[in-house]
Amino acid sequence: KPRIHIPGAVYHVVLRSVDNQPLFADDEDYRYFCQLMHEGVERFDHRIHAFCLIPDHAHIAVQIGDISLSRVMQNLSFRYTRWFNNRHERKGPLFRGRYKAILVDGAAYLLELVRYIHLNPMRNGLVHVPIDYNWSSHRAYCGKQELLWLTTDHVLSQFDPHERIAMNRFQRFMVDGLSEKERDDLQRGGLVDRRVLGDEQFVAEALEAPVVKVGGAAEVRAVVDVVMEHYGITLWALKAPGKARLAAEARAVAALSVLEGGYGTLTELGRLVARDLTTLSSAVSRLKTRLGGNGKLAEIVNRLWGFVELICRSGRRDPVHKDHSTGRGVKK
Repeated sequence: KPRIHIPGAVYHVVLRSVDNQPLFADDEDYRYFCQLMHEGVERFDHRIHAFCLIPDHAHIAVQIGDISLSRVMQNLSFRYTRWFNNRHERKGPLFRGRYKAILVDGAAYLLELVRYIHLNPMRNGLVHVPIDYNWSSHRAYCGKQELLWLTTDHVLSQFDPHERIAMNRFQRFMVDGLSEKERDDLQRGGLVDRRVLGDEQFVAEALEAPVVKVGGAAEVRAVVDVVMEHYGITLWALKAPGKARLAAEARAVAALSVLEGGYGTLTELGRLVARDLTTLSSAVSRLKTRLGGNGKLAEIVNRLWGFVELICRSGRRDPVHKDHSTGRGVKK
């Protein structure tokens, strides 16, 4: 089923490693993943309300803005996989398929979701109390750590207007959760549709929301323009038959950028560069293999993504969206 994209909505995202292999081998891996989350908040204009990084998986409570969750998570997973593979001298995918995302009624479930995420290290037998775990947002909620990119004020304000009192009540709320049965719905999703968790009205509105087209011909063209400028070639050269090395690499970089950045589809790119879906898919696979052992090329790809994102966002307006964690309109 397609992803549900609703600006201002809260999602419970779960990323799992392939075959339960380590996703984080040491503290440096954890720190780099946090750095990528920080950069993502600044780059894609979303909020992270909570997170927890476990050796073989990660939980994130994220509230998106205009930019789709798919683009946010593709950027995060691609950059982390590339870095992890280079650092640990491995190849191949790191994450198990597509990430799991549940659209959550923030007004009804955000507090429970944050608690569920923060108690994850205890459920996995890593610590006895959540404050002892270093790689979740719980310590920040308790004033023991400062993470400027983490949004804590919305949750804490629901306990008390005064921060210190709110933190104390939040910690009691966490303790209360230890004796309660684990929330299956926060992990598995709703009964009507696994992609959505909320009451009947919330689910109906989410499923009936107009389809938001993320990416498209204009953004695919923006990717191609940036790639052509970097490689110093023309669209004619990209479309020309044959396997000229420079053009082939440029097409592969454009295809990977379109996919991983969520800017459109390979079919849309294929129309522009006169290549079929199979050819572009194969080019992406070969490029991913090269990126695993070529730090310079990987850095070029990442830099190009930054240019593309600036171009694509420069034409966007800043509408007022409904904040699905509060029910109020927010100016992005």
